[in-house]
Amino acid sequence: MPGATAGAATGRRPGTGPYLDEVTGAGGTHTPVWFMRQAGRSLPEYKKVRGSSSMLEACFDPAMTCEITLQPVRRHGVDAAIFFSDIVIPLAAAGVDIDIVPGVGPVVAEPIRDEAGIAAFPELTPDRLGQIEEAVRLIIGELDPSVALIGFAGAPFTLASYLIEGGPSRNHEHTKSLMYSRPDLWNDLMSKIADLTTVFLRAQVGAGVDAVQLFDSWAGALTQRDYRSLVLPHSTRIFADELVSSVPRTHFGVGTGELLGAMGEAGPEVVGVDWRIPLDAAATRVPGKVLQGNLDPAMLFADRSALDAEVTRIVEEGRRAREAGARGHVFNLGHGVLPSTDATVVTHVVELVHELTANG
Repeated sequence: MPGATAGAATGRRPGTGPYLDEVTGAGGTHTPVWFMRQAGRSLPEYKKVRGSSSMLEACFDPAMTCEITLQPVRRHGVDAAIFFSDIVIPLAAAGVDIDIVPGVGPVVAEPIRDEAGIAAFPELTPDRLGQIEEAVRLIIGELDPSVALIGFAGAPFTLASYLIEGGPSRNHEHTKSLMYSRPDLWNDLMSKIADLTTVFLRAQVGAGVDAVQLFDSWAGALTQRDYRSLVLPHSTRIFADELVSSVPRTHFGVGTGELLGAMGEAGPEVVGVDWRIPLDAAATRVPGKVLQGNLDPAMLFADRSALDAEVTRIVEEGRRAREAGARGHVFNLGHGVLPSTDATVVTHVVELVHELTANG
């Protein structure tokens, strides 16, 4: 088992509030709402505080991470803060030569595609995550207890894809080649990434986050058969970790409508749904789970009447999802906030969801 951080969960607040009430089944005053990628990108105050700092520098600067994480809470009044980070941060912390190139995304200097590369893959130890833990503690010190703090990590398949391809990929040809040709090497690499991801999440939980989300950006490129045999066991192991499983867990992927059932089996209490599948249909695929989603991020560019109609529709669909077997609904986007989104529109959506769902 990956090493634990000192003082496991000692930073935990006795927090409650709309988000935690919903995901734990306690019920609440309204449907909770937060947005993936709400911390940064579209906010002018984010661009100001980031200045000339690189993404990696920002993610390893506790004070900057704290400020960026809190900015959308102050501006939008969301019910949860998402820890400002990037899916490749644990790779960088472990010593992988990786950079986040503006306009491109994560780029790996030496892609891992053979047995030697996998054997040399570095281990992430808790002592390398002091800045991450300090950032969580700073956020907890300033965040209202009624607003949940959600920890964040990338899932093994997506991290493996970046490591093998060397950067973002449309077809994942190198990744799938290794996966199909050498399943033994594939599972070895995935196991090492699962260990790394677990250590990263344990650091955040130990420092006090209220919940965690495992983000599998590229899982939608897989068949259900391949996901179940070559990915699901590794994600399941992360969620089953004793410390990680002590807080509510969310699993989310893009284009994963056909994988929802399997993703739900990995162990999360909450399953994220993108905009391609209705919430009430998703409820039948992952019964008993809280659903998160699923406004199309592009709808934030529509005129106000069209946007309001779509938000209202999703709220109603969330109610039908509960009737179809979902345990709750967390309003979110079906992916992340787009960089050119008008921040005032995001605030409006939060206010509208709260108004539409007040008192149940």
